[in-house]
Amino acid sequence: MADKRLLSIVKFGITGMSGMVIDFSLTWLFKDVLHVNKFLANAIGFSAAVMSNYFINRIWTFQNKAKISKQLAAFITVSIIGLLLNSMVVYVFNNLLLLNFYLSKIIAVGLVFLWNFSANYFYVFKSTKEQNTADL
Repeated sequence: MADKRLLSIVKFGITGMSGMVIDFSLTWLFKDVLHVNKFLANAIGFSAAVMSNYFINRIWTFQNKAKISKQLAAFITVSIIGLLLNSMVVYVFNNLLLLNFYLSKIIAVGLVFLWNFSANYFYVFKSTKEQNTADL
């Protein structure tokens, strides 16, 4: 069980790294190239990464076969909370502590990772994971 959880954390981390590339690339494009408000740019990058991460985590990390509609709604809810946490951390570190925007975003990604993994492992993918193993 502990080995399986560790493997899930590693897979979740790898998936998160791919999402971080999507997040940072789109945030940079919208903020620095298209000159969109930094918080809107942050939300766009974050949202695109969330959608990518959902499907990778569903297929690879958690190998889950639940109905997409309910599960995706739960994943998006967890991600919206993650976005709010992410934006709050970016705001505090960038606007109040005057750290570089992208350094603030890296700190936010690290902190929000803890929330995202826990909520997805114990809430979004848990119920159907138990059903999948019960079917064996």
